[in-house]
Amino acid sequence: MKIIISSLEDVPHAIARHRPSHMITLLDPDSMIPTPRGIHPERHLKVGVNDIAEAAEGLVHPTAEVVEDILRFGRGWEPVDPMLVHCWAGISRSSATAFILACERNPETPETLIAEQLRKASRAATPNALMVRLADDMLGRQGRMVDAVRGIGIGDWLQANPPYGLAVRFK
Repeated sequence: MKIIISSLEDVPHAIARHRPSHMITLLDPDSMIPTPRGIHPERHLKVGVNDIAEAAEGLVHPTAEVVEDILRFGRGWEPVDPMLVHCWAGISRSSATAFILACERNPETPETLIAEQLRKASRAATPNALMVRLADDMLGRQGRMVDAVRGIGIGDWLQANPPYGLAVRFK
């Protein structure tokens, strides 16, 4: 099963095409959306956070609590049906979230392999560095998640990334 990563604009299409059972929305608090049709409200995690990698006046940066909420929500998802994760463009917050969830589900899989699969799925994916660092600390990965994301580099610039998927399980 896969985690589907999408931009906000492509959410309706992604829901219709992939029929996810769970959804994570990562948008700045002023842009938060209601739960879309096709998703049960209790299976929709809304994360009000800006796409920044450090604290900035007037913006909400990712925190350990944000990452813990994502991990907790992910643990409640049985990957029978896909999970949809989206942010504004489907590039940074959402790719970080998918990477974090895949790393947690695959503790024996090298983080570099998961990051490489993310890059193969999207030439634009550029996981939010702060979210990855916070998750790396929480999951006891000793910097390997950070290094893996750094290893795939900054993705190609796109205004919005077409939907793409990341496997949940790696062997």
